[in-house]
Amino acid sequence: MGINAIWAALNLQALPNIMERIEGAQLAPTLVGIVSALGAVVAMIVQPTAGSISDYTMSRWGRRKPYIAIGATLDVLFLVGIALADRTGLLVIFIVMLQFSSNFAQGPFQGYVPDLVPAKQVGLASGLMGLMIVLGQAAGAAMIFGSVWLNSTQGIGINGNYGLGLVGVGVFELATALATVLTVREGRAARPREGRSWREIARSTWSTDILRERSYVWLLASRLCVLTASALMFAAAMFYMRRSMGFSEADATGWVLVATVAVSIPTGLAVVPSGVLSNRFGRKRMIWLSCLLGAIGMAVLALAPRVEVAIAGAVGVGLGAGTFLAVDWALMTDIIPKAASGRFMGISNVATSLGSTIVPALLGGFLITGVSIATGDASSPLGPRVAIASSLLLFALGALALRPVVERRREDEPEAAEGAAAPAVTPAIGSWDPRH
Repeated sequence: MGINAIWAALNLQALPNIMERIEGAQLAPTLVGIVSALGAVVAMIVQPTAGSISDYTMSRWGRRKPYIAIGATLDVLFLVGIALADRTGLLVIFIVMLQFSSNFAQGPFQGYVPDLVPAKQVGLASGLMGLMIVLGQAAGAAMIFGSVWLNSTQGIGINGNYGLGLVGVGVFELATALATVLTVREGRAARPREGRSWREIARSTWSTDILRERSYVWLLASRLCVLTASALMFAAAMFYMRRSMGFSEADATGWVLVATVAVSIPTGLAVVPSGVLSNRFGRKRMIWLSCLLGAIGMAVLALAPRVEVAIAGAVGVGLGAGTFLAVDWALMTDIIPKAASGRFMGISNVATSLGSTIVPALLGGFLITGVSIATGDASSPLGPRVAIASSLLLFALGALALRPVVERRREDEPEAAEGAAAPAVTPAIGSWDPRH
């Protein structure tokens, strides 16, 4: 919840407006895409590596919690830097540092669901995970809206409209991280290092043995396409409201919040039932349904003549996103080797980083800017609509990539390249429980 509050606040509302204020209307979409892509490259490297190292970590707090505590603390410092930045160079530096610290925590965190949840509860747990993602996105958007309102009406702010909200989401994320550290129990013993150095373990994260997991690789491809398709709405949201719908910056910020809520409510309502229904009807069928719902919603957004129709399209996107968030997570949890959950869930978030940040930011930015150049209008209303419409092809590709995935629950068994049996599901050696 806390992690998603940060990135919703920054990428959805704050960064597009900050960049437009610094660099101007025509270049802002592409620069937002480039800055987001640069930060997400860091995330793609750090998150799987930290997750893999945490699989082997033995500490007084267990194997995941030290990374979560350190990363969340640094998040607050780097968000303060973003809030105070007044030049593009400083903005880039602090965004890259934030991506490092956030993913230093998130990589190990991703291993908790495979570590802790038994097979019969994976659908429900994945639905609840999806619900927290949605609530975090809504909380981040609401904090930025409150920050804009306080600065514009009461004169209360930090370096303009967005600084106070960015610092606020940092404090919020730190609070949720502390709750995790203090209350979540470790579910599995650390893997034996067998004499290997930490450097060797970090390098082994990227070993090609993972390509033998064919279902896993195809699921990553499907995740990349579907997440990119859905995220194009958020990547283009501010430009869509300002250019396609003709709102001022303040009004556009409010309507982006309305659209976020319009996505979040049906997403929140869909995640838990979808996770549970996937136990009955199958994970893949529910993901195909999510692609259909998302495509219908994005088509309505692309063609909407007025904002009320666009909000109706956002509801469809929300229903599809809720179904996908719950069931995709459950399917990923089912098919990975459980002993290396930190590594596999971390690498799965390479697709998440690409699909939720890099590809939609770059694709959306290039399409919006390209249409502006082609039409000779720096604020062309057509650009955001073209960016959103491109999601239809991506939904189709995501559905096709899912076909080779085999729905089979993997219990405690070794990775493809390893022959040693996985450790039993027991509390981590040396783990710390505040109740003791």
